[in-house]
Amino acid sequence: MLYTITSQESIAIIKEEMGSKAKEVGFGILKEYSFKEILQEKGYPIERDIFVFELCNPVAAQAALKTHPEVSVYLPCRISLYERDGATVLSTIGIDEILDSFDLDSEFKSHMKNIFSNLKKLLGSWK
Repeated sequence: MLYTITSQESIAIIKEEMGSKAKEVGFGILKEYSFKEILQEKGYPIERDIFVFELCNPVAAQAALKTHPEVSVYLPCRISLYERDGATVLSTIGIDEILDSFDLDSEFKSHMKNIFSNLKKLLGSWK
């Protein structure tokens, strides 16, 4: 249910490039979270840097929400960024299983798969 790639690029470089590369494929960053900082502030520290970016493609969001408000539970799109076993990991929710869980017309499914293709292209830009 996850789409994951690994990269040899550093977390710092990916964080720095995320905004411009997201824009190239039609997304903008709404928010960035550092779970290490959030949990530290709440008294539950973790050692690993884990970042989550919330991304939005406003054209796709409008099209989806106008006709299928139930998909709002999966919005905005999120990308997780962390290190594991010496590699940088980028991950997002896989859309195929999600789309199959809703009663959606084939045209809408095709549109959403195209949007997900752009999200995969974004992650793959650091492969």
